[in-house]
Amino acid sequence: MKKVCLSQALAAASARLAAQRGFAVCVNYLRDHAAAVRVVGADVSLEADVVRLFETIDDSLGPVTALVNNAGINPLQGRVENMDAQRLTRVLAVNVTGSFLCVRQAVRQMSTNHGGSGGAIVNISSAAARLGSPGEYVDYAASKAAIDTFTLGLAKEIAAEGIRVNAVRPGVVYTNIHASGGEPEEIAQAVLWLLSDEASYCTGSILDVAGGR
Repeated sequence: MKKVCLSQALAAASARLAAQRGFAVCVNYLRDHAAAVRVVGADVSLEADVVRLFETIDDSLGPVTALVNNAGINPLQGRVENMDAQRLTRVLAVNVTGSFLCVRQAVRQMSTNHGGSGGAIVNISSAAARLGSPGEYVDYAASKAAIDTFTLGLAKEIAAEGIRVNAVRPGVVYTNIHASGGEPEEIAQAVLWLLSDEASYCTGSILDVAGGR
């Protein structure tokens, strides 16, 4: 059976669609237990938590064959001149370090170099990476730009190990971060396509789902 691990935010829509398409789904959460479907609590910015998360998934469902890297935080709007180190450290720790740590553990289970059968990774970026979000959250935008570069480099690094790596770059979406925009289900459709065999020729791709923005 195909197995997928998702984190919070757009996870609910992606998890429902993944389950409909035959995936055994694990949803990670940090604080919002009620919003999770099948949950394992972990802070993805903490290495020990991420290791425990993937060990728990392996014990319960078997090795991960698909990963949606979707954990992210977006602080209150503000100008760069008013951002302190604590804010910047937290944004980068969750949005960038957390993504690296989750991918590291997934690759160790998926890679043919480690005895795995391959798999697919979808990183969730943001249209903010292209737009910069001036006067709002340049730090968040910068963290998502890092995810774009991460996607490109990782795709080339592990292509020969049976793993495809792509990214979805949503525009404004109705979530707990944004109050208006597109529907999470629209993003979920793009995510699940990239996880599927229909996208077998796609790796290192960044798919904009942003309403033309």
